[in-house]
Amino acid sequence: MERRKFIKQTGIATAAVAGMPSLDLFGASAKSKKITILHTNDVHSHIDPFSHEDASFPNQGGVARRLTLIEAIRKENPNTLLLDAGDIFQGTPYFNFYGGELEFKLMSLLRYDAATIGNHDFDNGVGGLAAQMPNATFKMLSANYDFTNTAMEGLIKPYEVFVKDGIKIGVFGVGIQLEGLVTKALSKETQYLDPVEAAQDMSRILREEEACDLVICLSHLGYEYRYDKISDLKLAEKTSGIDLIIGGHTHTFLDKPVVVSNAKDEDVLVNQVGWAGINLGRIDFEFDTSGTVKTTSKTITV
Repeated sequence: MERRKFIKQTGIATAAVAGMPSLDLFGASAKSKKITILHTNDVHSHIDPFSHEDASFPNQGGVARRLTLIEAIRKENPNTLLLDAGDIFQGTPYFNFYGGELEFKLMSLLRYDAATIGNHDFDNGVGGLAAQMPNATFKMLSANYDFTNTAMEGLIKPYEVFVKDGIKIGVFGVGIQLEGLVTKALSKETQYLDPVEAAQDMSRILREEEACDLVICLSHLGYEYRYDKISDLKLAEKTSGIDLIIGGHTHTFLDKPVVVSNAKDEDVLVNQVGWAGINLGRIDFEFDTSGTVKTTSKTITV
């Protein structure tokens, strides 16, 4: 189905994905299929809820509450992915005492599927990050950090493909320029690669070689800047083939995803849900038998 025609038929509250599924996904018993994407960003080692006396976020957040929400949504729809857009570490004494061990173990307990790397995930150095990788049952993804000759070499993948109810979902990660944010003493020989080139390459691989029906970018570039710097909005505009960009770094609170036109004038959803685990993002993609895809979304306060 042609993209613009799809948008007119489904209206502004829904968006098309760049690679429409073929009808053989549905088999003889044709029914629509719904994929739920849950996401966080910039949790910054916030394990406990904020105090009830906190001026900004009284009694909000906390891993236990997030787990309860996630499990309820998984019960509603088993075809759910749980993703994080980086800056897992740094921000509370839990990181100071445990160096990220607790954060990774709890994310594994919550059954995160994948995450990308934020600049603060280097706060104990590339060796400190590598030391915690055995505690992560989820995939750590980065397509634009080259970890050759560092302790992280071989521990990171550029992308991962997940299959939920016959729908192939490709997920990849991109991170922010480390210079000015992370010292060479911490990043060692980590090389930063152009995120636009990396993202376009990943979307091509995921669409053409992996035959994915849905492509998601986990980005720690930041939502938007007032100066000339690559951001999630610019990444969406400069690339094609990506359906959803889940962002981090700028701690931006969005009530719902922003729709951006990409390099081929197709719609891309861009979302970010603040910081500290206060919110859980939810985006549902419903694939119907005619080849159209509808999306609904909301930000849930934890």
